[in-house]
Amino acid sequence: MLDSATGTANEFAEAGPPVPELLSELGFYLLAGAAADGPAALIHQARRGEELGLGTAFISERWNVKEASSLTGAACAVTTRMRIATAATNHNTRHPLITGSWATTMHRLSGGRFTLGIGRGIGAIYSGFGIPAVTTAQMEDFAAVMRRLWRGEVILNYDGPLGKYPVLFLDSDFRENIPLGLVAFGPRTLELGGRAFDDVILHTYFTPETLERCVGTVKTAAERAGRDPGTVRVWSCLATVGDHLPEPLRLHKTVARLATYLQGYGDLLVRTNNWDPAVLQRFREDPVVQSIPGGIDHKATAQQIEHIAELIPEEWLRPAATGTSAQCAQRVRDEIYYGADRVILHGATPDELAPILDAYRNGQR
Repeated sequence: MLDSATGTANEFAEAGPPVPELLSELGFYLLAGAAADGPAALIHQARRGEELGLGTAFISERWNVKEASSLTGAACAVTTRMRIATAATNHNTRHPLITGSWATTMHRLSGGRFTLGIGRGIGAIYSGFGIPAVTTAQMEDFAAVMRRLWRGEVILNYDGPLGKYPVLFLDSDFRENIPLGLVAFGPRTLELGGRAFDDVILHTYFTPETLERCVGTVKTAAERAGRDPGTVRVWSCLATVGDHLPEPLRLHKTVARLATYLQGYGDLLVRTNNWDPAVLQRFREDPVVQSIPGGIDHKATAQQIEHIAELIPEEWLRPAATGTSAQCAQRVRDEIYYGADRVILHGATPDELAPILDAYRNGQR
């Protein structure tokens, strides 16, 4: 029998295991990739990510079963302390008032844990769907308009980069402090992130040299805009794939994902990392690559991925956390050494990240 000084047996039974300290510097993606298991998998992943102490869960939008507002609502509802962020949705696929209202709803629903992150998107996809391409001026003005709406302002006769609106208004009582994130790749977008956003999320497979350069661009732009560079958080997006996973899955999460990026915007990634464009050309001309009807990470077979692995230099796959859990954990620490404020452990579920997080907490090398 337990006395009142130590509590009841029921209290001990309900207490459960200790909750780990929140790792605010680390994040992960919910439904990473093509969401093969369907959107319902988000529920377990969000709960498990919080249970493991990950600081932020990111959601990237795809126009199939990864609609951002639905997923953020679910993620906010099943968590209590982890931040939920979009990285990214697009500002031009919803009316500004819908986006502003959605963000405020998520902000209040989550107790202030929501970050609205946007990105430029892929021009070829926009063109195919009849959506105008996104400009840097639009994204900068979007940030300014959102902040005004969240301060309760009425915007009359708006005529600017976002379009023409007689009235933009949400609620005169609003005094919302909602962080804004920007997924950035090229120098103009990086500079915009430093000028006008709170979080800047970089792309996967950036070399250490590219990471250092991008962080410098963001911080310098923030300083030039009269902001404290330390208040703009730059996130490295680091593919994190430990060798405790089966080799076919590792190839899918590394080779197939990088190959999909090369399909979509290979020129930009190669130029950003100063890689050899001739390698990209050989990749594009390969018959196996040309035979795959869609994204390689979504459509390719295991045999096709093994073939594609021979087309991609080891140097291009190196900017990732691979190997033992201890080696992966050290690679995450390296990203912070290279200048990142925070790191997204990309391409893995919380369950897949668990041994790496243990090594990270324990300082294993």
